[in-house]
Amino acid sequence: MNRILATALAVYATLSTGQSVSLAAQAAPISAPGVSASTGAEQCAALAGTRIGSATIEATEWVERGSSLLSLKHRILFSLALKRVSLGMDAPVDFCHVTAKLRPVPGSEITAGVWLPKPWNGKLLGIGGGGFSGGLTVGSLLLKDPLAQGFAGVATDAGHEDTASAKFAYDSAEKFKDYGYRANHVGAEFAKALIASYYSSPVKRSYFHGCSNGGRDALMLALRFPEDYDGIISGAPAAAFTEIMTSFIWNREAVAAAPKLKDKLQLVQDAVMAKCDALDGVKDQVLENPLQCSFDPVELQCKDGDGPNCLNAAEVGTLRKIYGGPRLSDGTQIFPGQPVGGEALPKNWEDWIIDDKPGQMGPEAYRWMVYRNPEWDSKSFDLSRDHRLAMQRMAPIVNSNDPDLSAFMKRGGKLMLYHGWNDAAIPAGATLDYHTALRKTLGPVADQQVRLFMVPGMMHCGGGSGATYFEKLEAMERWMESGTAPERIIATEYDPPASLIVLPDSKKVRTRPLCAWPKTAHYSGKGSSDDAANFSCQ
Repeated sequence: MNRILATALAVYATLSTGQSVSLAAQAAPISAPGVSASTGAEQCAALAGTRIGSATIEATEWVERGSSLLSLKHRILFSLALKRVSLGMDAPVDFCHVTAKLRPVPGSEITAGVWLPKPWNGKLLGIGGGGFSGGLTVGSLLLKDPLAQGFAGVATDAGHEDTASAKFAYDSAEKFKDYGYRANHVGAEFAKALIASYYSSPVKRSYFHGCSNGGRDALMLALRFPEDYDGIISGAPAAAFTEIMTSFIWNREAVAAAPKLKDKLQLVQDAVMAKCDALDGVKDQVLENPLQCSFDPVELQCKDGDGPNCLNAAEVGTLRKIYGGPRLSDGTQIFPGQPVGGEALPKNWEDWIIDDKPGQMGPEAYRWMVYRNPEWDSKSFDLSRDHRLAMQRMAPIVNSNDPDLSAFMKRGGKLMLYHGWNDAAIPAGATLDYHTALRKTLGPVADQQVRLFMVPGMMHCGGGSGATYFEKLEAMERWMESGTAPERIIATEYDPPASLIVLPDSKKVRTRPLCAWPKTAHYSGKGSSDDAANFSCQ
Protein backbone atom coordinates (compact mmCIF):
# COMPACT_ATOMS: atom_id res chain seq x y z
CA MET A 1 0.00 0.00 0.00
CA ASN A 2 1.20 3.54 -0.79
CA ARG A 3 2.65 4.93 2.47
CA ILE A 4 1.17 8.41 1.93
CA LEU A 5 -2.28 6.97 1.28
CA ALA A 6 -1.91 4.67 4.25
CA THR A 7 -1.27 7.67 6.46
CA ALA A 8 -4.45 9.39 5.35
CA LEU A 9 -6.70 7.18 7.45
CA ALA A 10 -10.18 7.97 8.59
CA VAL A 11 -9.45 8.14 12.33
CA TYR A 12 -12.21 9.40 14.56
CA ALA A 13 -12.56 10.65 18.08
CA THR A 14 -16.09 9.94 19.31
CA LEU A 15 -17.37 12.61 21.68
CA SER A 16 -19.96 12.18 24.40
CA THR A 17 -22.43 14.14 22.23
CA GLY A 18 -22.29 11.34 19.69
CA GLN A 19 -20.59 13.61 17.13
CA SER A 20 -17.36 12.53 15.46
CA VAL A 21 -14.45 14.59 14.18
CA SER A 22 -11.88 13.30 11.72
CA LEU A 23 -8.24 13.29 12.80
CA ALA A 24 -6.98 12.11 9.43
CA ALA A 25 -6.04 15.59 8.31
CA GLN A 26 -3.82 15.94 11.38
CA ALA A 27 -2.20 12.54 11.03
CA ALA A 28 0.46 13.55 8.52
CA PRO A 29 4.08 12.64 9.40
CA ILE A 30 5.21 14.88 12.25
CA SER A 31 8.46 16.79 12.40
CA ALA A 32 9.67 19.96 14.06
CA PRO A 33 11.17 22.91 12.14
CA GLY A 34 14.90 22.53 11.70
CA VAL A 35 14.94 18.97 13.11
CA SER A 36 15.76 16.04 10.88
CA ALA A 37 13.91 12.88 11.82
CA SER A 38 16.86 10.79 10.70
CA THR A 39 17.18 9.02 14.05
CA GLY A 40 14.63 7.55 16.42
CA ALA A 41 15.58 9.98 19.17
CA GLU A 42 15.13 12.99 16.90
CA GLN A 43 11.84 11.72 15.52
CA CYS A 44 10.63 11.12 19.07
CA ALA A 45 11.69 14.58 20.25
CA ALA A 46 9.92 16.15 17.28
CA LEU A 47 6.55 14.97 18.62
CA ALA A 48 6.68 17.22 21.70
CA GLY A 49 4.13 20.03 21.57
CA THR A 50 2.22 18.52 18.65
CA ARG A 51 -1.57 18.59 18.63
CA ILE A 52 -3.72 15.79 17.22
CA GLY A 53 -7.42 16.55 17.46
CA SER A 54 -8.20 17.34 21.09
CA ALA A 55 -4.87 15.89 22.21
CA THR A 56 -1.66 17.73 23.02
CA ILE A 57 1.60 15.82 23.29
CA GLU A 58 3.19 17.21 26.44
CA ALA A 59 6.33 15.11 26.75
CA THR A 60 8.39 12.55 24.88
CA GLU A 61 11.25 10.33 25.97
CA TRP A 62 13.51 8.19 23.82
CA VAL A 63 14.26 5.03 25.81
CA GLU A 64 17.22 2.96 24.69
CA ARG A 65 17.37 -0.79 24.91
CA GLY A 66 18.70 -1.86 28.32
CA SER A 67 17.45 1.25 30.13
CA SER A 68 15.01 0.80 33.00
CA LEU A 69 11.37 0.69 31.95
CA LEU A 70 10.30 2.09 35.30
CA SER A 71 10.96 5.38 37.04
CA LEU A 72 12.91 5.25 40.31
CA LYS A 73 9.66 5.75 42.24
CA HIS A 74 7.94 2.85 40.51
CA ARG A 75 11.01 0.61 40.74
CA ILE A 76 10.91 1.06 44.50
CA LEU A 77 7.14 0.49 44.70
CA PHE A 78 7.17 -2.66 42.58
CA SER A 79 10.29 -4.01 44.31
CA LEU A 80 8.59 -3.63 47.68
CA ALA A 81 5.34 -5.15 46.42
CA LEU A 82 7.05 -8.12 44.79
CA LYS A 83 9.76 -8.38 47.49
CA ARG A 84 12.48 -8.48 44.87
CA VAL A 85 15.33 -6.04 44.24
CA SER A 86 15.76 -7.18 40.64
CA LEU A 87 12.62 -7.17 38.51
CA GLY A 88 14.32 -7.63 35.15
CA MET A 89 12.46 -4.57 33.91
CA ASP A 90 14.89 -3.26 31.32
CA ALA A 91 13.70 -1.99 27.93
CA PRO A 92 13.90 -4.91 25.46
CA VAL A 93 14.10 -2.55 22.45
CA ASP A 94 14.55 1.14 21.70
CA PHE A 95 11.24 2.99 21.88
CA CYS A 96 9.67 6.43 22.05
CA HIS A 97 7.43 7.04 25.06
CA VAL A 98 4.82 9.75 24.48
CA THR A 99 2.71 11.42 27.17
CA ALA A 100 -0.31 13.41 26.00
CA LYS A 101 -3.35 15.18 27.41
CA LEU A 102 -6.64 14.32 25.72
CA ARG A 103 -9.54 16.74 26.13
CA PRO A 104 -12.49 15.29 24.19
CA VAL A 105 -15.09 17.47 25.95
CA PRO A 106 -15.00 20.38 28.43
CA GLY A 107 -14.29 19.07 31.91
CA SER A 108 -12.39 16.03 30.66
CA GLU A 109 -8.60 15.75 30.80
CA ILE A 110 -7.22 12.28 30.16
CA THR A 111 -3.52 11.49 30.33
CA ALA A 112 -2.47 8.92 27.77
CA GLY A 113 0.83 7.13 27.36
CA VAL A 114 1.86 5.67 24.02
CA TRP A 115 4.85 3.37 23.52
CA LEU A 116 6.35 3.40 20.00
CA PRO A 117 8.98 0.66 19.53
CA LYS A 118 11.70 0.33 16.94
CA PRO A 119 11.06 -1.84 15.01
CA TRP A 120 7.24 -1.92 14.96
CA ASN A 121 5.23 -5.01 13.99
CA GLY A 122 2.20 -3.08 12.73
CA LYS A 123 0.09 -3.90 15.81
CA LEU A 124 -1.29 -2.00 18.81
CA LEU A 125 -1.94 -3.29 22.33
CA GLY A 126 -4.15 -1.33 24.73
CA ILE A 127 -3.80 -1.87 28.50
CA GLY A 128 -6.68 -1.61 30.99
CA GLY A 129 -6.70 -0.30 34.55
CA GLY A 130 -7.48 -1.62 38.01
CA GLY A 131 -9.60 -0.50 40.94
CA PHE A 132 -10.57 3.15 40.49
CA SER A 133 -7.44 3.86 38.41
CA GLY A 134 -6.36 3.57 34.81
CA GLY A 135 -3.60 1.42 33.36
CA LEU A 136 -1.03 4.17 32.85
CA THR A 137 1.07 3.47 35.95
CA VAL A 138 1.55 -0.23 35.19
CA GLY A 139 1.70 0.22 31.42
CA SER A 140 5.46 -0.16 31.11
CA LEU A 141 5.42 -3.21 33.38
CA LEU A 142 2.75 -4.97 31.31
CA LEU A 143 4.16 -3.91 27.95
CA LYS A 144 7.70 -5.24 28.37
CA ASP A 145 7.21 -8.49 26.46
CA PRO A 146 4.84 -6.98 23.84
CA LEU A 147 7.41 -4.23 23.16
CA ALA A 148 10.02 -6.93 22.57
CA GLN A 149 7.67 -8.42 19.98
CA GLY A 150 7.25 -5.04 18.26
CA PHE A 151 3.83 -4.02 19.61
CA ALA A 152 3.04 -0.36 20.07
CA GLY A 153 1.15 0.21 23.32
CA VAL A 154 -1.36 2.64 24.81
CA ALA A 155 -2.77 3.18 28.30
CA THR A 156 -4.59 6.03 30.04
CA ASP A 157 -5.10 7.31 33.57
CA ALA A 158 -8.90 6.91 33.14
CA GLY A 159 -9.23 10.70 33.45
CA HIS A 160 -7.69 11.14 36.92
CA GLU A 161 -4.62 10.30 38.97
CA ASP A 162 -4.27 6.90 40.64
CA THR A 163 -6.51 6.75 43.67
CA ALA A 164 -8.20 4.45 46.17
CA SER A 165 -11.15 6.84 46.35
CA ALA A 166 -14.10 7.34 43.99
CA LYS A 167 -14.34 11.04 44.86
CA PHE A 168 -13.39 11.98 41.28
CA ALA A 169 -16.91 10.89 40.23
CA TYR A 170 -18.39 13.31 42.75
CA ASP A 171 -16.11 16.14 41.68
CA SER A 172 -16.90 15.90 37.96
CA ALA A 173 -19.59 14.20 35.89
CA GLU A 174 -17.20 14.14 32.94
CA LYS A 175 -14.47 12.41 34.94
CA PHE A 176 -17.05 9.82 35.95
CA LYS A 177 -17.78 9.19 32.26
CA ASP A 178 -14.06 9.08 31.46
CA TYR A 179 -13.59 6.35 34.04
CA GLY A 180 -16.79 4.57 33.09
CA TYR A 181 -16.31 4.26 29.36
CA ARG A 182 -14.63 7.12 27.49
CA ALA A 183 -10.93 7.22 28.42
CA ASN A 184 -9.80 3.98 26.77
CA HIS A 185 -11.78 4.80 23.65
CA VAL A 186 -10.27 8.23 23.04
CA GLY A 187 -6.89 6.77 24.03
CA ALA A 188 -7.21 4.17 21.27
CA GLU A 189 -8.24 6.78 18.70
CA PHE A 190 -5.33 9.04 19.65
CA ALA A 191 -2.82 6.17 19.59
CA LYS A 192 -3.95 5.06 16.15
CA ALA A 193 -3.66 8.58 14.74
CA LEU A 194 -0.24 9.08 16.32
CA ILE A 195 1.02 5.70 15.10
CA ALA A 196 -0.20 6.34 11.56
CA SER A 197 1.78 9.58 11.57
CA TYR A 198 4.89 8.31 13.34
CA TYR A 199 5.37 5.19 11.24
CA SER A 200 3.68 6.53 8.08
CA SER A 201 1.55 3.40 8.18
CA PRO A 202 -1.76 2.49 9.80
CA VAL A 203 -2.29 -0.01 12.59
CA LYS A 204 -2.91 -3.35 10.91
CA ARG A 205 -4.23 -5.20 13.97
CA SER A 206 -5.25 -3.98 17.42
CA TYR A 207 -5.64 -5.84 20.72
CA PHE A 208 -6.71 -4.86 24.23
CA HIS A 209 -6.02 -6.65 27.50
CA GLY A 210 -7.26 -5.82 30.95
CA CYS A 211 -8.05 -7.66 34.17
CA SER A 212 -10.44 -6.75 37.00
CA ASN A 213 -11.56 -3.19 36.28
CA GLY A 214 -9.36 -3.52 33.19
CA GLY A 215 -11.52 -6.51 32.24
CA ARG A 216 -14.54 -4.23 32.61
CA ASP A 217 -12.68 -1.71 30.40
CA ALA A 218 -12.17 -4.43 27.82
CA LEU A 219 -15.83 -5.42 27.65
CA MET A 220 -16.88 -1.76 27.60
CA LEU A 221 -14.80 -1.28 24.46
CA ALA A 222 -16.36 -4.33 22.81
CA LEU A 223 -19.84 -3.12 23.80
CA ARG A 224 -19.71 0.65 23.13
CA PHE A 225 -16.81 1.02 20.71
CA PRO A 226 -16.66 -2.20 18.65
CA GLU A 227 -14.41 -0.63 15.99
CA ASP A 228 -11.55 0.19 18.37
CA TYR A 229 -9.98 -3.25 18.78
CA ASP A 230 -9.93 -6.50 16.80
CA GLY A 231 -9.11 -8.90 19.62
CA ILE A 232 -10.09 -8.28 23.25
CA ILE A 233 -8.80 -10.17 26.29
CA SER A 234 -10.85 -9.69 29.45
CA GLY A 235 -9.72 -11.22 32.72
CA ALA A 236 -11.86 -11.45 35.87
CA PRO A 237 -13.97 -8.62 34.45
CA ALA A 238 -15.68 -6.25 36.87
CA ALA A 239 -18.36 -6.02 34.19
CA ALA A 240 -21.27 -6.07 36.64
CA PHE A 241 -19.52 -3.26 38.50
CA THR A 242 -22.58 -2.14 40.45
CA GLU A 243 -23.41 -5.64 41.63
CA ILE A 244 -19.78 -6.16 42.67
CA MET A 245 -19.80 -3.00 44.78
CA THR A 246 -23.01 -4.23 46.41
CA SER A 247 -21.48 -7.63 47.12
CA PHE A 248 -18.46 -6.01 48.80
CA ILE A 249 -20.75 -4.36 51.33
CA TRP A 250 -22.86 -7.52 51.68
CA ASN A 251 -19.73 -9.52 52.54
CA ARG A 252 -18.61 -6.92 55.08
CA GLU A 253 -21.97 -7.11 56.83
CA ALA A 254 -21.84 -10.89 56.85
CA VAL A 255 -18.32 -10.99 58.28
CA ALA A 256 -19.21 -8.49 61.01
CA ALA A 257 -21.47 -11.16 62.52
CA ALA A 258 -18.55 -13.61 62.84
CA PRO A 259 -15.46 -11.65 63.97
CA LYS A 260 -13.34 -14.77 64.68
CA LEU A 261 -13.93 -16.38 61.29
CA LYS A 262 -10.63 -14.99 59.96
CA ASP A 263 -8.80 -17.29 62.38
CA LYS A 264 -10.59 -20.36 61.04
CA LEU A 265 -10.13 -19.94 57.28
CA GLN A 266 -7.42 -22.62 57.17
CA LEU A 267 -9.78 -25.00 58.96
CA VAL A 268 -12.41 -24.35 56.29
CA GLN A 269 -10.06 -24.72 53.33
CA ASP A 270 -8.57 -27.92 54.74
CA ALA A 271 -12.07 -29.38 55.05
CA VAL A 272 -12.88 -28.45 51.47
CA MET A 273 -9.70 -30.07 50.19
CA ALA A 274 -10.20 -33.18 52.28
CA LYS A 275 -13.62 -33.62 50.73
CA CYS A 276 -13.05 -32.54 47.13
CA ASP A 277 -9.36 -32.35 46.16
CA ALA A 278 -9.36 -35.84 44.65
CA LEU A 279 -12.44 -35.24 42.46
CA ASP A 280 -10.25 -34.22 39.50
CA GLY A 281 -8.01 -37.29 39.86
CA VAL A 282 -5.03 -35.44 41.39
CA LYS A 283 -4.46 -34.48 45.03
CA ASP A 284 -2.63 -31.17 44.68
CA GLN A 285 -4.56 -28.68 46.83
CA VAL A 286 -6.22 -27.30 43.68
CA LEU A 287 -9.82 -27.87 42.59
CA GLU A 288 -10.18 -28.20 38.84
CA ASN A 289 -13.87 -27.27 39.06
CA PRO A 290 -15.12 -26.10 42.48
CA LEU A 291 -18.73 -26.33 41.27
CA GLN A 292 -18.41 -30.09 41.63
CA CYS A 293 -17.66 -29.75 45.35
CA SER A 294 -20.75 -30.02 47.58
CA PHE A 295 -19.12 -28.68 50.74
CA ASP A 296 -21.47 -27.15 53.32
CA PRO A 297 -19.88 -25.30 56.28
CA VAL A 298 -22.42 -26.87 58.62
CA GLU A 299 -20.21 -29.96 58.35
CA LEU A 300 -17.74 -28.12 60.60
CA GLN A 301 -20.26 -26.75 63.10
CA CYS A 302 -19.38 -27.29 66.75
CA LYS A 303 -21.51 -29.83 68.55
CA ASP A 304 -21.69 -27.50 71.49
CA GLY A 305 -20.92 -23.75 71.44
CA ASP A 306 -17.58 -22.77 69.95
CA GLY A 307 -13.99 -23.91 69.62
CA PRO A 308 -10.79 -23.40 67.60
CA ASN A 309 -11.34 -26.54 65.52
CA CYS A 310 -14.99 -26.04 64.64
CA LEU A 311 -17.38 -23.31 63.53
CA ASN A 312 -20.00 -21.70 65.72
CA ALA A 313 -23.50 -21.07 64.35
CA ALA A 314 -22.74 -17.44 63.39
CA GLU A 315 -19.66 -18.51 61.42
CA VAL A 316 -21.63 -21.15 59.56
CA GLY A 317 -24.24 -18.53 58.71
CA THR A 318 -21.61 -16.06 57.51
CA LEU A 319 -19.93 -18.62 55.28
CA ARG A 320 -23.25 -19.62 53.77
CA LYS A 321 -23.89 -15.96 52.94
CA ILE A 322 -20.46 -15.55 51.32
CA TYR A 323 -20.81 -18.79 49.33
CA GLY A 324 -24.39 -17.94 48.38
CA GLY A 325 -23.93 -14.31 47.37
CA PRO A 326 -26.22 -11.33 48.04
CA ARG A 327 -29.96 -11.94 47.81
CA LEU A 328 -32.95 -9.70 48.26
CA SER A 329 -35.56 -10.46 50.93
CA ASP A 330 -37.65 -12.32 48.36
CA GLY A 331 -34.69 -14.57 47.52
CA THR A 332 -33.73 -12.87 44.26
CA GLN A 333 -30.02 -13.41 43.57
CA ILE A 334 -28.13 -10.16 42.89
CA PHE A 335 -24.67 -11.62 42.31
CA PRO A 336 -22.95 -15.01 42.58
CA GLY A 337 -21.22 -16.05 45.77
CA GLN A 338 -17.70 -17.35 46.30
CA PRO A 339 -16.70 -20.82 45.09
CA VAL A 340 -15.05 -23.00 47.71
CA GLY A 341 -11.34 -23.76 47.85
CA GLY A 342 -9.38 -20.53 48.23
CA GLU A 343 -10.40 -19.42 51.70
CA ALA A 344 -6.97 -19.49 53.38
CA LEU A 345 -4.69 -18.49 50.50
CA PRO A 346 -2.53 -15.49 51.50
CA LYS A 347 -3.95 -12.11 50.42
CA ASN A 348 -7.14 -13.69 49.13
CA TRP A 349 -10.17 -13.82 51.42
CA GLU A 350 -8.23 -11.94 54.08
CA ASP A 351 -7.78 -8.97 51.71
CA TRP A 352 -11.05 -8.94 49.79
CA ILE A 353 -13.66 -10.37 52.15
CA ILE A 354 -12.44 -10.36 55.75
CA ASP A 355 -10.60 -7.03 55.75
CA ASP A 356 -12.63 -4.03 56.92
CA LYS A 357 -10.54 -1.10 55.71
CA PRO A 358 -12.55 2.16 55.37
CA GLY A 359 -11.34 2.65 51.80
CA GLN A 360 -12.82 -0.54 50.40
CA MET A 361 -14.29 -0.04 46.97
CA GLY A 362 -17.90 -0.86 47.83
CA PRO A 363 -18.49 1.94 50.33
CA GLU A 364 -16.43 4.33 48.19
CA ALA A 365 -18.55 3.66 45.10
CA TYR A 366 -21.81 4.08 47.00
CA ARG A 367 -20.64 7.23 48.80
CA TRP A 368 -19.41 9.11 45.71
CA MET A 369 -21.08 7.49 42.69
CA VAL A 370 -24.51 6.61 44.04
CA TYR A 371 -25.36 8.92 46.94
CA ARG A 372 -22.88 11.67 46.08
CA ASN A 373 -22.72 12.43 49.79
CA PRO A 374 -19.38 12.69 51.64
CA GLU A 375 -21.18 11.79 54.88
CA TRP A 376 -22.75 8.57 53.62
CA ASP A 377 -21.81 5.58 55.78
CA SER A 378 -22.20 1.94 54.84
CA LYS A 379 -23.68 1.28 58.29
CA SER A 380 -26.92 2.70 56.88
CA PHE A 381 -26.83 0.29 53.93
CA ASP A 382 -30.11 -1.40 53.03
CA LEU A 383 -29.69 -4.00 50.30
CA SER A 384 -33.07 -3.70 48.59
CA ARG A 385 -33.23 0.10 48.68
CA ASP A 386 -29.59 0.95 47.99
CA HIS A 387 -28.87 -1.60 45.29
CA ARG A 388 -31.93 -0.51 43.34
CA LEU A 389 -30.74 3.11 43.51
CA ALA A 390 -27.22 2.09 42.47
CA MET A 391 -28.59 0.32 39.40
CA GLN A 392 -30.26 3.60 38.41
CA ARG A 393 -27.40 6.01 39.11
CA MET A 394 -24.19 4.02 38.69
CA ALA A 395 -24.82 1.06 36.41
CA PRO A 396 -25.59 3.03 33.19
CA ILE A 397 -22.10 4.55 33.30
CA VAL A 398 -19.90 1.76 34.62
CA ASN A 399 -21.58 -1.60 33.95
CA SER A 400 -20.33 -3.43 30.85
CA ASN A 401 -22.12 -6.75 31.32
CA ASP A 402 -24.65 -6.26 28.50
CA PRO A 403 -24.10 -9.44 26.42
CA ASP A 404 -25.18 -7.87 23.13
CA LEU A 405 -21.76 -7.70 21.45
CA SER A 406 -23.29 -8.26 18.03
CA ALA A 407 -21.57 -5.21 16.47
CA PHE A 408 -18.17 -6.40 17.68
CA MET A 409 -18.87 -9.94 16.48
CA LYS A 410 -20.17 -8.73 13.11
CA ARG A 411 -16.84 -7.13 12.26
CA GLY A 412 -15.01 -10.34 13.15
CA GLY A 413 -13.92 -9.40 16.67
CA LYS A 414 -12.56 -12.10 18.96
CA LEU A 415 -13.16 -12.15 22.72
CA MET A 416 -11.11 -14.18 25.19
CA LEU A 417 -12.36 -14.32 28.78
CA TYR A 418 -10.46 -15.81 31.71
CA HIS A 419 -11.13 -16.01 35.44
CA GLY A 420 -9.45 -17.64 38.43
CA TRP A 421 -11.58 -20.05 40.41
CA ASN A 422 -10.05 -18.77 43.68
CA ASP A 423 -10.74 -15.09 42.95
CA ALA A 424 -11.99 -13.58 46.22
CA ALA A 425 -12.55 -10.13 44.71
CA ILE A 426 -14.89 -11.05 41.84
CA PRO A 427 -16.52 -14.48 42.13
CA ALA A 428 -15.81 -16.73 39.17
CA GLY A 429 -19.53 -17.36 38.78
CA ALA A 430 -19.98 -13.82 37.49
CA THR A 431 -17.94 -14.55 34.37
CA LEU A 432 -19.61 -17.94 33.95
CA ASP A 433 -22.99 -16.18 34.00
CA TYR A 434 -21.79 -13.56 31.51
CA HIS A 435 -20.46 -16.25 29.18
CA THR A 436 -23.81 -18.07 29.33
CA ALA A 437 -25.58 -14.79 28.51
CA LEU A 438 -23.25 -14.20 25.56
CA ARG A 439 -24.04 -17.60 24.07
CA LYS A 440 -27.77 -17.07 24.58
CA THR A 441 -27.75 -13.57 23.08
CA LEU A 442 -25.30 -14.06 20.21
CA GLY A 443 -26.19 -17.59 19.21
CA PRO A 444 -23.76 -19.80 17.22
CA VAL A 445 -21.32 -16.93 16.55
CA ALA A 446 -20.32 -17.00 20.21
CA ASP A 447 -19.01 -20.54 19.81
CA GLN A 448 -16.73 -19.29 17.03
CA GLN A 449 -15.63 -15.91 18.35
CA VAL A 450 -15.74 -16.20 22.16
CA ARG A 451 -13.61 -18.37 24.44
CA LEU A 452 -13.64 -18.65 28.24
CA PHE A 453 -10.78 -20.18 30.22
CA MET A 454 -11.34 -20.90 33.91
CA VAL A 455 -8.05 -21.09 35.82
CA PRO A 456 -7.91 -23.58 38.73
CA GLY A 457 -6.21 -22.16 41.82
CA MET A 458 -5.80 -18.62 40.51
CA MET A 459 -6.74 -15.69 42.71
CA HIS A 460 -7.66 -12.20 41.47
CA CYS A 461 -5.94 -11.73 38.09
CA GLY A 462 -2.97 -13.89 39.07
CA GLY A 463 -1.16 -15.72 41.83
CA GLY A 464 -2.73 -18.40 43.93
CA SER A 465 -1.92 -22.09 43.94
CA GLY A 466 -0.95 -24.30 41.03
CA ALA A 467 -0.30 -23.41 37.40
CA THR A 468 -1.84 -19.95 36.99
CA TYR A 469 0.47 -18.09 34.57
CA PHE A 470 -0.23 -18.29 30.85
CA GLU A 471 0.36 -16.26 27.70
CA LYS A 472 -2.90 -14.53 26.80
CA LEU A 473 -1.73 -12.26 23.97
CA GLU A 474 0.12 -15.06 22.19
CA ALA A 475 -3.03 -17.20 22.21
CA MET A 476 -5.15 -14.29 20.95
CA GLU A 477 -2.71 -13.54 18.13
CA ARG A 478 -2.72 -17.14 16.95
CA TRP A 479 -6.50 -17.15 17.03
CA MET A 480 -6.86 -13.90 15.13
CA GLU A 481 -4.28 -14.75 12.50
CA SER A 482 -5.07 -18.44 12.00
CA GLY A 483 -8.84 -18.22 12.39
CA THR A 484 -8.80 -21.27 14.68
CA ALA A 485 -10.19 -20.66 18.16
CA PRO A 486 -8.01 -21.91 21.03
CA GLU A 487 -9.24 -25.03 22.82
CA ARG A 488 -6.26 -25.56 25.12
CA ILE A 489 -3.69 -23.16 26.60
CA ILE A 490 -0.74 -24.26 28.71
CA ALA A 491 -0.44 -22.63 32.13
CA THR A 492 2.74 -22.76 34.22
CA GLU A 493 3.48 -22.65 37.94
CA TYR A 494 6.71 -20.83 38.81
CA ASP A 495 8.86 -20.55 41.91
CA PRO A 496 8.73 -17.77 42.99
CA PRO A 497 5.07 -17.50 41.91
CA ALA A 498 4.32 -15.34 38.88
CA SER A 499 1.48 -12.83 38.91
CA LEU A 500 1.76 -9.83 36.57
CA ILE A 501 5.25 -10.87 35.45
CA VAL A 502 7.62 -13.83 35.64
CA LEU A 503 10.44 -12.70 37.90
CA PRO A 504 14.10 -13.22 36.90
CA ASP A 505 15.56 -16.67 37.66
CA SER A 506 12.09 -18.16 38.20
CA LYS A 507 11.91 -21.93 37.89
CA LYS A 508 9.11 -23.94 36.32
CA VAL A 509 7.38 -26.16 38.86
CA ARG A 510 4.58 -27.66 36.79
CA THR A 511 2.40 -27.15 33.73
CA ARG A 512 -1.30 -27.78 33.27
CA PRO A 513 -3.70 -27.24 30.37
CA LEU A 514 -6.43 -24.66 30.60
CA CYS A 515 -9.44 -25.90 28.66
CA ALA A 516 -12.01 -23.85 26.79
CA TRP A 517 -15.07 -23.87 29.03
CA PRO A 518 -17.11 -25.97 29.67
CA LYS A 519 -14.34 -28.53 29.21
CA THR A 520 -11.92 -29.13 32.08
CA ALA A 521 -8.55 -30.86 32.38
CA HIS A 522 -8.52 -34.57 33.21
CA TYR A 523 -5.44 -36.52 34.28
CA SER A 524 -4.71 -39.61 32.20
CA GLY A 525 -3.47 -41.52 35.24
CA LYS A 526 -0.06 -42.06 33.62
CA GLY A 527 3.09 -40.00 33.84
CA SER A 528 3.78 -36.98 36.00
CA SER A 529 0.79 -34.96 37.13
CA ASP A 530 3.08 -31.92 36.89
CA ASP A 531 3.21 -32.23 33.09
CA ALA A 532 0.39 -30.81 30.97
CA ALA A 533 1.04 -33.48 28.36
CA ASN A 534 -0.58 -36.03 30.66
CA PHE A 535 -3.92 -34.20 30.77
CA SER A 536 -6.74 -33.99 28.25
CA CYS A 537 -9.63 -31.54 27.90
CA GLN A 538 -13.00 -33.23 28.36
